[in-house]
Parts: sequence; C-alpha cells; structure tokens
Amino acid sequence: MAMMADNIEHVISYWTVFQKFHSPSLLGFAVVAHWLPSLLLGVFAGALADRFDSRRLIQIGMILFISCSLIWGVLFVTGWLEWWHAVVILIVHGLASVFWGAPSQVLLYDIVGREHLPSAVRLNATSRNLGLLAGPAVGGAILWALGPAHGILLNVVFYLPLVLWLWRAPYGPHFQKNRPPPRPVRGFADIVMTIDSIRGNRVITSMLLLAGCSSFLVASGYQAQMPGFAADLGHVDADVFYSVLLGAYAAGALTAGVALETSGWLRPRLATPFVLVLLWCCALGSFAMTTSYPLAVGLLVIAGFLDLSYNSMNQTLVQLHAPPQIRGRVLGLYSVAQMGLKTFAGVSIGVVGSVIGIHHSLLLAVSLLFMVTAFLFLTLRPATRQVASGD
Repeated sequence: MAMMADNIEHVISYWTVFQKFHSPSLLGFAVVAHWLPSLLLGVFAGALADRFDSRRLIQIGMILFISCSLIWGVLFVTGWLEWWHAVVILIVHGLASVFWGAPSQVLLYDIVGREHLPSAVRLNATSRNLGLLAGPAVGGAILWALGPAHGILLNVVFYLPLVLWLWRAPYGPHFQKNRPPPRPVRGFADIVMTIDSIRGNRVITSMLLLAGCSSFLVASGYQAQMPGFAADLGHVDADVFYSVLLGAYAAGALTAGVALETSGWLRPRLATPFVLVLLWCCALGSFAMTTSYPLAVGLLVIAGFLDLSYNSMNQTLVQLHAPPQIRGRVLGLYSVAQMGLKTFAGVSIGVVGSVIGIHHSLLLAVSLLFMVTAFLFLTLRPATRQVASGD
C-alpha cells in the first residue's frame, strides 16, 4: 500500500509538473532529489536502525511522505505551484525515502531470520513491485477521475495502513533476546568503520560495486522522463498510455517475483547478477530506440523482470554476508550504492537528455553500464567460480 501510494504521487506529480513546466531538467532533478539523501545519509540511517527501533524510523518516513502529498494537493487546488515549490517537496520526499531504506531491510531480517531470508527478500521485492504496478494503474485512474489536486489528496489514505501496522508489530529490539549490543551512532566515522569491516568480503564488495555502477549510470533515471517517452511515442495527451509505460516495468518485476519464488530458479550466486544487468542494459537500450508503442511496453516488461531478479539476488547476497553487529550499517552502505548513487542517473538521463534528447541519453547511459559491467565481470570472474551463497 505504501509503495503504491509513493508511485501514485510520482504519477500525478510528474505529470502535473511536466504539463506545467515541460522541463526535462526539472524531472531530472526529481530523480536527484529522490536519491541524493540516500547517498548522503544511507549509512547514518543504517546506524540508526542498528541502535533504535526500525519500526519508528519507518513511521517517520511515512509521515514525511504524507506531508508531501498534502502539500502537493494544496498547491494544485490553489494553482500556486511554482518550480521552487516542486524542488522543496521533491527534497522532502527524498528524505522520507532514507527512513524507509535500510531500516526496512533490518526489520525484514528481524522478522524472518537467516534461514528464510532469500525468499523473504524476493517476496518483499515482489510486494513492492506490486505497489509499483498498482501505483501507475491506480494513479492513472485517479488522475482521470478526480484530477491531480483531489487525486493526490486521496493518496494520503494509502500510507496509513503501514503506519498503523508498525505501531504494534511484534518485531524490533524489544522482541530480540540475542540482539547484539547497539553501537553509538558516530556519523562519518560509521562510514569509515563499515568500509573497513567489509573490505575483505568478496561477495559484499562485488555487489556494492555492481549496484553502485548500475545506479550511477541508469537506475530509475528514465522513469521520471516517461511523460516525454509517452509523448514521443505518439500519446502526448493520453494519461493512460503514460501510466501503462510505468506499469509495464512493474508488471515484469511482479512476474519475476512470482516465477522465481514458485520455481526456485536463479539461486543467489555471485556471477548471476552481472549477467542479469547485461541483459537489462540490452532491454532498456532497445526501449530507448524503438518508435513502436507496443514494442516499448514489451521491452519494459522484460526490463522489469530482469531488474527484480538482479536486485533481489544482490540484496540477498549482501544480507547473508553482513556481520550481525553492524547489519544496519552494511545495509546502509548498500543503500548508498544501490539507492544513493541513483542521484546521478537524473543527471545522466535527465540533464543530458535536455541537450541530446532523452532517447539518446538513455541509450548512452545503458551502453556505458554494459561496458562497465562486462569489465567488472571479467575482472571478478575467478572469484565468481569460488564464491556462492552461504560459503
């Protein structure tokens, strides 16, 4: 429900901002603002999750999300929206994501433990992608039926179930008998300590490198440009066609979650995420260049399938090999690589796209990622033959 609400807000706010300002740079900034807080504060959030109750940290994030929807709604109703309003709200929205990143992964481990973690990570990613799928569909319907102002105000309701469930959910520090003693939160020193602690861990360092490169160059930077892609595909005034492009990616991810969970395919091995990222680049590169709307939808379904497969496996490997006493900090460092570095995807696709066009900027970004991933895979190939999950 919360992920659906997050994406309803994206659908409505991105569409309204696009219609009012027609600025690829501003939509590129939306990506920067969404992920920059994770880059700067990811390890800090993980340290907080090591020390404090993850449930309360996530609730703080939900309250910030609710505030953003309320302020968007007021500005839409009054017609006072200016570009600087959008900048401020997008920054607050990014801060909310920090409280939902590493703390939610720490809570997930608290719920299921090590034995069921691979399945739990996959199911959690699948449920989040169900929200990604429902968000564009519900958001598009609300946008059509109620308009942007009343639609985004209604969106507040969808955040409430998670806030209320977390209030008394029987997990967290008070329910853990063997929880390691919490360490003090030390800011920048936590980053140095965490890097030093995992430096010799081949699995974690490999996954951090791969996540960082994919996030830095591509990530979800093209999703904020979907109104522009929809327009270039011949559907500039059709809200539903824009929503379908967003929903197609989530549908592919949802399909991957169900298929992988029921079949047992793609067990967590170090080499597999590299192959999945290479295929993901091919799918997105083809999407960037196609002029066929149906083909674009199909390519996004494939890209979504590969995205969930890669990200869930990557995160599982990091979770399984993270030292228990600094699990939150390690996941925070992973959040910096996997989420924080998405900041620059807004530049590589949005800002560069304002100069050479969003189609060519996306193609350039995925081409660079393909080459970097291939280089990392060849460099780490001897280790991938020796390192597997649980070794």
